Amino acid sequence: MPNRKPQVLYIDDDPGLARLLQRALERRGYEFEHASSGEAGLEIIRRGGIDVVTLDHYLPTGTGLDILEKMTDLEDKPAVVYVTGSAETAIAVAALKAGATDFVPKTLSEEFMELLLSAIDHAVDHVRLVRAKAKAEREVHEARERAEMLLGEVNHRVANSLAMVAALVGLQSNAVSDPEAKRALSETQARIHAIAGVHRHLYSAEDVHSVEISDYIKSLACELGTSMQSEGQTAELKVKVESFHLPTEKVAWLGVILTELVTNALKYAYAGRELGEVRVAMAQQDGMAKLLVEDDGVGWTGQGVPQGTGLGSRIVKAMAHSLAADVSYDQAGPGTRVTVTFPI
Repeated sequence: MPNRKPQVLYIDDDPGLARLLQRALERRGYEFEHASSGEAGLEIIRRGGIDVVTLDHYLPTGTGLDILEKMTDLEDKPAVVYVTGSAETAIAVAALKAGATDFVPKTLSEEFMELLLSAIDHAVDHVRLVRAKAKAEREVHEARERAEMLLGEVNHRVANSLAMVAALVGLQSNAVSDPEAKRALSETQARIHAIAGVHRHLYSAEDVHSVEISDYIKSLACELGTSMQSEGQTAELKVKVESFHLPTEKVAWLGVILTELVTNALKYAYAGRELGEVRVAMAQQDGMAKLLVEDDGVGWTGQGVPQGTGLGSRIVKAMAHSLAADVSYDQAGPGTRVTVTFPI
């Protein structure tokens, strides 16, 4: 509209008044169209290009309120200046509630035309602002969609790159014969898979800012269980997780913590005894998330010297610090029961 003349449509069955308004508006630089009925006016409006409609209340068939109702679903509605008889205040109020921008009492005085022209000027300014705002919102929405699409592509590539790194670590593990080196490389591979899993979920989800935690944990636990079984660890892994979303960065830290806790449980909980279960549960309540990893094995309270190198315990502490999480070990009963609680 800034590069063209504003378009005004006058809907009224009074041809004399229409001619007067046309001359006045064209002197102000407006384009003018006239419709003598509501139906003809609606046809012009739906054609597009109209910025302001000056709408009389009494029409040959129905009223201006009927026209306002039929304009409700238009995508790019023009502003409406409603023209009413001077004593019809209730009608004016109804018109404003129905979407009119302004109203002008229709009288025989000389002031009527000046009031109408002033109302049309204001309506033009109003529709310009509304359309500029709508355009800006569309552009922001489109920019956000483009950014999220690009971010999805980035997550896809990061996931693929991490999968390649994990595969290279796996090849290196196969190439060494030292058991300790093999174990260290295997654990490193599992940590990489935990982070890669976050990015896989992000590029396949509509929301790139958060991850649906149930699908992620089940997928990660399945990978860990399969990996451990290939190494001869056959403890049964059971997962029970509520469905809710967590911010992306928190899921990455959580994934590493879960990898360490589950891997340790599968490796050490039932060493030298009959194999049992490793259970993973997660829920959220009152803005807090709680992860539970437990088994019925030999048990560890989190104190003293851990089995293995102790690197896993240090990683859990570091990730818990990033999550602002509390890590507690339940010393009651058999086995190990670790609870990680953190704000969502």
